[in-house]
Amino acid sequence: MTVRVRFAPSPTGEPHIGNIRTVVFNWLFARQQEGQFILRIEDTDRERYQPGTIPVIMDGLRWLGLNWDEGPSLAALERSGVDDAQDYAVGGLHGPYVQSERLDMYRDVAQALIERGWAYRCNCTPDRLAKVRERQRAAGEHVMYDRHCRALPVPVSPDEPHVIRLQVPMEGETVVHDGIRGDVTFDNALLDDQILVKSDGFPTYHLAVVVDDHAMEISHVIRGDDWISSTPKRILIYRAMGWETPTYCHVPLVNGPDGQKLSKRHGATSITEFREQGYLPEALFNFLALLGWSPGEGEEQEVFKRGELIERFDLFRVNTSPATFSYDKLDWMNGVYIRQLSEQELVERLLPFWQRAGLVRDPCPEAMRPRLELAASLVQERLKRLSDVVEWTSYMFADIEAVPADRLMPKGLTAEESAAMLRGAGDLLAQVEPFDAETIEQPLRDLTAELGVSVGQLLGTLRWATTNEKATPPLFGTLAAIGRSRVIERLDTAIETLRA
Repeated sequence: MTVRVRFAPSPTGEPHIGNIRTVVFNWLFARQQEGQFILRIEDTDRERYQPGTIPVIMDGLRWLGLNWDEGPSLAALERSGVDDAQDYAVGGLHGPYVQSERLDMYRDVAQALIERGWAYRCNCTPDRLAKVRERQRAAGEHVMYDRHCRALPVPVSPDEPHVIRLQVPMEGETVVHDGIRGDVTFDNALLDDQILVKSDGFPTYHLAVVVDDHAMEISHVIRGDDWISSTPKRILIYRAMGWETPTYCHVPLVNGPDGQKLSKRHGATSITEFREQGYLPEALFNFLALLGWSPGEGEEQEVFKRGELIERFDLFRVNTSPATFSYDKLDWMNGVYIRQLSEQELVERLLPFWQRAGLVRDPCPEAMRPRLELAASLVQERLKRLSDVVEWTSYMFADIEAVPADRLMPKGLTAEESAAMLRGAGDLLAQVEPFDAETIEQPLRDLTAELGVSVGQLLGTLRWATTNEKATPPLFGTLAAIGRSRVIERLDTAIETLRA
């Protein structure tokens, strides 16, 4: 059997990172089994439809390296109002891959279900349905549609406004054979007669997803376990149509560190947010792959190359308990990946953050590259997120605020003595060649004996005077990254502050 899995986002907003974790599982399983990963756009919720989110979703997948083998064609994306549609078009033999272009297929299946006695038309008004639910709650009954139109002696006419509902068997059980959880049994009497086609003629998700999965020959449906309660209704549709049911695999939900369902109050929840905060795609991918799955008992390795994850991933060993999203662990893992980058590659990753903060022009002047590489090398070990570079290097590329005099006077020195110390350092730094960390360091250390001050007094005061920060990356490299002229200028300003 050829493995075919899918990701079918609704363009009503960006997918939650918990859903993206499930996409990672789908993609890994497809690649591990040498199968196909399909992207399908489920745009039948016309009230919440936002065409602008389609390229955002696609960009996010590509950024994470989740390429798809089949997906919307150029024409379909253009009809959906997607700008630069040619950048995302893939196509395939099982299209169209946009739900709104498959409406005739859904209507045909709905009509077939009616003819086979598996569906019926319902014209109950919203007011009546609300009263039914209110009465059921008051009586302590299971809240669901009361099947009023199912029992009518004369069926609802297709010529009047109506919805189409699934006619669930009143007796017996429906068993979900779940690839991860085993068999899960549902009492048919407690299953709602789900709406399959809305009054506007558009299918609900529950009908469309079954029709699409069948038509696209989806072999495995891998999704969050919050969907498991809807699975028996889908199995009934497969049974009614005489179609083969795919293997369902329900993976655990993702919770925040407090054990509650992951939400914005815990932090970033979309790919765009993680990207803008400075996470590397390879780090986020690695982290998500281990949310609810591990390569084996006693396995201590946590950082994997993509190929290793593909080779070792086992869908049927996914945990059944909720996974915990630890931002601290993601920060740690992201730092590991940052430290593995070359200086040149790190600069390319950091450049958008420097530019966004206004520290580097766009496009970046080629003459500035050496300074950027030096700055990157100085902070690489300290970065947890790429965005941290702004805090750690802003004083290298932008003006600093005036440094208060009390910060420029180390313990044991007066203002006059501190000014003289900085003047001596400034005179030395104006002469030393070349102006780099190795050449600067020893003369500054030797200067302390000549001036009669300690190394800590001189270097600590130099740090305050040139960066207005208590802690920085190694000082000598920092001075080189700031540049000679700016260092001398800041020392002159500090001296004037001490002598004021």
